[in-house]
Amino acid sequence: MPRKDINQTAFAVVQQATGEVLSAPIDEKKKAALEASKRGGLKGGNARALTLSANERAAIAKKAASKRWEC
Repeated sequence: MPRKDINQTAFAVVQQATGEVLSAPIDEKKKAALEASKRGGLKGGNARALTLSANERAAIAKKAASKRWEC
């Protein structure tokens, strides 16, 4: 659960600095999957933009704008 309050964050930092709470071990398999996902996401948007025509990009932009501004 992400911390939302700055006081909770500060408390957690102090606990970690004093060794009262140990941070959870990082799962190497999950870490590798997250890195691979990020790399794929960075490539995907550019690859898609290169394959779309100007008309297709305009249609997508119009659809996004209408969804953004509908009530």
